[in-house]
Formats: sequence, C-alpha cells, structure tokens
Amino acid sequence: MERLSTRWIATVASIWIQCSCGASYTFSIYSSVLKSSQGYDQSTLDTVSVFKDIGANAGILSGLLYASVTLNHSRLLRGPWVVHVAGAIQCFIGYFFMWASVVGLIDRPPVPLMCLFMFLAAHAQTFFNTANVVSGLENFPGYGGTIVGIMKGFLGLSGAILIQVYDTICKGKPSTYLLMLALLPTFVSLVLMFLVRIYKTTTGDDKKPLNGFSAVALIIAGYLMILIILENIFTLPLWARISTLILLLILLVSPLGIAIKALREDSNRLFQTHSIESNLSTDNAEQITSPKFSTAEDPIEYHQLPSGDKATSDDEGAYG
Repeated sequence: MERLSTRWIATVASIWIQCSCGASYTFSIYSSVLKSSQGYDQSTLDTVSVFKDIGANAGILSGLLYASVTLNHSRLLRGPWVVHVAGAIQCFIGYFFMWASVVGLIDRPPVPLMCLFMFLAAHAQTFFNTANVVSGLENFPGYGGTIVGIMKGFLGLSGAILIQVYDTICKGKPSTYLLMLALLPTFVSLVLMFLVRIYKTTTGDDKKPLNGFSAVALIIAGYLMILIILENIFTLPLWARISTLILLLILLVSPLGIAIKALREDSNRLFQTHSIESNLSTDNAEQITSPKFSTAEDPIEYHQLPSGDKATSDDEGAYG
C-alpha cells in the first residue's frame, strides 16, 4: 500500500475515474427508449434533458463538500474519497431508478421525479470531477494548467469511451446501457477513491510525466476519432469491435506505466540526494576528527623558568 500511496498513482486513479463518469454526454443512446417507455413527447423529453444539463454543470455543492472534508480535522470523514462516495451514491440512484422505470421494475414516475433522477445522475459527474481536478491541483501546484487539461481531456473522452463499450457489449439495448451507467462509474469510483489523495511533497521536475499523460489523452482521442469514422463507413463484425475495445483498454492502462516510471525516477532522485547528504555528513565528521584539530598530536611545549635566586641576582645586577 505504501507503493500505491503516491501522487502519481493518485493521478492515474483520477484519470480512470474521469474516463468512466462522462455518462451525461451519451444521452442520445438512451433518450429514445426513455421517451417511448415513459410516453413522453419531444417537449417533455427536452425538459428532462435540461435537468441533465443543469446537474452536469452545477458544481457548487461538490465544491462546498470538498472544501469541508479537506479542512476537516476528523480522520473519519476527511479526504477526496468522501466527495467520490457522494458522487457514486447519486450516480447509482439516478441511473438505477431510470433503468427501473424503463424496464417496468417500478411504476412510471411523474415527470418531476424523472427530472430529479436525471439531475442526480448527471450531478454525480461534478463530484467526481471536483475531487479529481482539485486533488490534482494540490498534488502538482506548479502545473495547474496541465493537470486541469489532463482531467478535463479524459472527462471529454469518457463519452466516446462509454459508447465503444456500449457498441461492443450491449449494442441495440439502451435499457441495458442505463443499468451499465448505474453500475460502472459507481464501481470504478468506489474501488479507486482511496487512491485519490493529497500529497504535499514534490521531488523535482514533474513536467515530463505530466506531458506523457497529455500525450496519452491525445493518442486516445485520435484513436477514437479514426474508430468512429470507420464505424460510420463500414459495419464492423463482433470480433473487430472486441479487438478495438481491447486496444482501447490497453491505451487506458498506459498511464500506469508512465506513473511507474515517474516513481522510479523519484526514487532514484531521492536516493542520490540522500547519498549526497550522507557524504557531506561523513566529510564534516572527518574534518572534526582530523589531526589538524587534534590536541593529542599537537602538544603545547612549556619551558621551565630559571630558579628564583638566580633570576633575582641577575635582576639586581642589571639595576645596579
């Protein structure tokens, strides 16, 4: 666990959570089944969609919660994980009850209640985003713009990533996709939330690893763009969709390799610093105990004065 308790692992965990929590960008996947199962017209569906937009952009409560739990001196409820738990609860409640209403597990809810479900489901995104972005800013205070770009970039890619998962696992089953949205972001955030922590220490130049994370985001964006174009031109068989999804997952795992390399560089840097300090301490100790400063080998010579009588007679003769 000590190896996992680093700001680099915290950054990777935040990236993975960001990649799973952008479900609000995929409303078009399940909007049709939501409309048909609930008997909505287009105006009612637009009203529900408005609450999705409000929930995904109203981050005031998540900011207040993050500020309170990070300043809280209690060990029980302290840290970004509390914000992740709040987001996971909202995500599960919102999407689960939408799925339950679509498949008929519960009675058709009134429109205001469905708007509340949609608001909670989308509002969870602000909690995940706040916890990941702000903790990243505190872990890398000198690279705030880079960290915000990395987290926002992976959040933006999350919609396309979730759609690729949908096309491979449950294509043509939007109700199943709603259940997946209730479970996947909740599971990912609850598993990784304790790795997202705040570390006040810095060990050197962090620019290269952070640029590596940014490069991974750009590579994934390019890969998804090419993949979406190919899917609109050709009909990919199941084995091809599985292969492309596996390659996408490999790309998503690659930030872990960057973090491991950064950890090794930090360890080597700390080892070199410790070695230099040890050598300096040894040199100072040798100087203190060197012969130049030793009194045993540099004795002070004392000369015996002449006897008192002789000295007195000499003095009298001199004065006479």
